[in-house]
Amino acid sequence: MEIPKKKKWKLAYFSREFLVYIPLVFIVICIVGRLFYMQVYNSDTLTAKGISNRTTSQTLLPERGTISDSKGNVLSRSVLAQEVYANPRGLTTLIQTKKFTRMTKEEIAKSLGEILGQDSKSILAKLNKDVLWINIARQVDLEKIEQIRKLKLPGFGYANESKRIYPLGTWASSVLGFVNQTGHGIGGIEAYYDKTLYGTAGQSMSEKTTSRQEILDANSSIEPPRHGNNLELTLNTKIQTIIEQQLVALQTTTQAESVTILAMDPQTGKILGMGTTPSFDPNKYGEVAPELWTNRAISMNYEPGSTFKIVTGSAGLEEGLISPNELFVDPGYITLGNRTIRNWDFGVRPAGSITFTQGMEQSSNVVMSQMSLRLGATNFYKYLRAFGFGEKTGIDIAGEERGLLVPQQSVKDIDLATMSFGQSNLVTPIQLLTTLCAIVNGGTLYKPYVVDKITTPDGVLVQQNQPTVIRKVISKSTSDEMVKMMESVVINGTGKLTIIPGIRVGGKSGTAQKIDHVTRSYSPTSFIASFEAFAPVDNPKIAVLVIADSPKGVEYEGGPLCSPVAKIILQGALEEFNVPFSNDTKSTILVTEKDVPVRPVTSPSVPERPPLASEVVVPNLIGMTMRQVGETVSKSELHFNFNGSGLAIEQDPVGGKVVAKGVIVEVKFAPLPPAPPLQTPPPTP
Repeated sequence: MEIPKKKKWKLAYFSREFLVYIPLVFIVICIVGRLFYMQVYNSDTLTAKGISNRTTSQTLLPERGTISDSKGNVLSRSVLAQEVYANPRGLTTLIQTKKFTRMTKEEIAKSLGEILGQDSKSILAKLNKDVLWINIARQVDLEKIEQIRKLKLPGFGYANESKRIYPLGTWASSVLGFVNQTGHGIGGIEAYYDKTLYGTAGQSMSEKTTSRQEILDANSSIEPPRHGNNLELTLNTKIQTIIEQQLVALQTTTQAESVTILAMDPQTGKILGMGTTPSFDPNKYGEVAPELWTNRAISMNYEPGSTFKIVTGSAGLEEGLISPNELFVDPGYITLGNRTIRNWDFGVRPAGSITFTQGMEQSSNVVMSQMSLRLGATNFYKYLRAFGFGEKTGIDIAGEERGLLVPQQSVKDIDLATMSFGQSNLVTPIQLLTTLCAIVNGGTLYKPYVVDKITTPDGVLVQQNQPTVIRKVISKSTSDEMVKMMESVVINGTGKLTIIPGIRVGGKSGTAQKIDHVTRSYSPTSFIASFEAFAPVDNPKIAVLVIADSPKGVEYEGGPLCSPVAKIILQGALEEFNVPFSNDTKSTILVTEKDVPVRPVTSPSVPERPPLASEVVVPNLIGMTMRQVGETVSKSELHFNFNGSGLAIEQDPVGGKVVAKGVIVEVKFAPLPPAPPLQTPPPTP
């Protein structure tokens, strides 16, 4: 039997027919393997093996609400910005291996410094740290981000965030406050209404594998952020702009340490304007000392001086202890125990009998001291507390102080006397202005407020703030008598420079000695000058308080220094409210030999509109010296040409004109007749 032969494999045939299919088979195996992995090694399987998917969450930041003035001009808003961060350790490796960049760390730091406006050395120090993540800059404008991206820097990343901008710069900055890099308010309205403005953050949640790949069929959720609400303030555009001008002008002419001005509607408690200088630009809050963030209008604790006499007068009238025409003996001084109190004009004004109204006109310390002794501590403190001294007013701005009252149980006659003309007790400007409003509006104390209404981002009204009555302090008849006395102060007394033809104005001056911190006694050379005023007398629409802290020079009294500023603000406000004036409102006020001479004051320079970032409001230069004009124009980022000498009598463009920064102002100077000689009274002890 023949044994069959074994069949041999034909390898050449196999290679020729099937070799071309091997790559295709490999691809099919990979696809099937991937599908098998996705099906078998799901989240439960991975969890069982100790390899878990990760649920990640991302905070979605809300858009902060805007703040605008009473005319709708935006004072504060948020814009999109980005954070720049880096991986220094990874960057070091990439530079050493010369991958993705040929720049050195020094070159990177220099380029970033030029774009960000930062010190390249500080950036380099960050890049040299052995860490996986470090912040380079926050709230970077998108234009700068684009410049950085063009550098194509490896190891750098960007994260969305918002940046707060203030289009008008220093305008009302102490009222507004600012927003820090975490997105929350610091000081002012930004802090007080932080929750309202901030909104509610959202949340985005998704499930990812350990390789940070999102699992498409996994559960995910998005809770969108709720954007912050918007605030509309009671600040009047025109009044606030005039205040901003006068803050700089008064500090320039007096070289005061600080100037504070605030204005209020006496019938409601609405803040019409508020400011202080030196101030700050909230866009650059980190470039100034934190002390400049302070709003002195609500936080300055000071002895008010003679502006406080309206409280003493109101208390005496309300208690029926005096009448406006009652005579008081005023020899120019009064002795209580071993202390002697003198009038500010002791040795200048003849001693004799004067009425209580004349005592108010001439700001007599002696008359007020006698009045306080009649009141006694119990009654005096009753009115101090009724007007709100020693307590916060409750104004809706962060940072308010409460002042300080001497404990009633420790008060002696000498304390009552000094309290009567504004020494011993500490008050805040907002307390004093709120009290003035109560005295002239018929006797009702209102809670001051600066936010008029709150709306949603869509414009739906959330809250409309209304005037809030705190209490009735004095009667209408007492209010009427005090109003007449304060009008008499303007017509016949220390407030003559506040006269506005055709408008009945009331007011009261104050010149308070400051405490010398070395000697712990009243300084003979350091004062706080102030003036409070309101108009029209028969129906007050605005009340103003002007304070110059530590003015330099021969003139330091509140009447000549601060009353012209009060007049400018009052007149500008009444024009805004369409209150009619006499035809001769531009006439100047003659200064007699009995008055302390001051520089001539013109009508207010009412701004056309709030300036843009590239614009400024031309200041009113009339009456200034050449040096004062130079300093004022320089601070306004303008230039000036001049002819003549003496004081400024003409200017072009006129005050109040809104022009581009760098415009030249033509100023004409002319000499004025010499002022009468000064008679400097001795300071009140």
